Amino acid sequence: MGFSPEGWGALMLSAALMSVAVAASGFLVGLMFGSAVCWARLSKYASARLLADAYATVLRGVPDLLVIYLLYFGGSSVLSHFAAMFGSQGFVSAPTFATGALAIGCVSGAYQSEVLRGAFLAIHSGQMEAGRAYGMSSSLLLRRIIAPQLVRYAIPGMENVWQLVLKESALISVIGLVELMRQSAVGSGSTHQPFYFYATAALLYLAISSVTSWGFRRVEAHAFRGVRRA
Repeated sequence: MGFSPEGWGALMLSAALMSVAVAASGFLVGLMFGSAVCWARLSKYASARLLADAYATVLRGVPDLLVIYLLYFGGSSVLSHFAAMFGSQGFVSAPTFATGALAIGCVSGAYQSEVLRGAFLAIHSGQMEAGRAYGMSSSLLLRRIIAPQLVRYAIPGMENVWQLVLKESALISVIGLVELMRQSAVGSGSTHQPFYFYATAALLYLAISSVTSWGFRRVEAHAFRGVRRA
């Protein structure tokens, strides 16, 4: 596991960075989905609430691995069909990184929507009523009152979602993305030392988790500065 030309250290670290990249991309995609679903679930329109509830129910009820397969093979089928229209033959594979980030985003968006909705409901309604009484527009109310407190209350839940996303990134190896689990499988197969490689992968995952958890705690402490907590 050294860093010599024959060592696997550099490859394992590169794969760990790939895991972080796909997890972070999926988390951001999920944040966009989650924000939209949260808005829909709080909407006064019944149709929007129904669609948002259906999205959250389906994505939380279907196994993550199945979502990855559906997006990968579904996307590959669409690309192959379009390629055939221009005379290309054979199977066209969907980009693994983009597919993995989208799959993680779809699943995590369902959980992030619940975190954001809970954070919004934690804001005292009297503050928004006071803002409207002062003549604040909806955009100013969002910027001055809702958004800062929404972020404050959502941070602890978002940390939990991030930990789930980081673990879900290991599933992307099934479609060929060379992230940490995939590289561990390649290394263990080449050297016939599976325990050594998977133990190294576990330590790298724990290191990533610990560093990012520390970062979330720092952000949470900054967000709650000056606020008395029970």
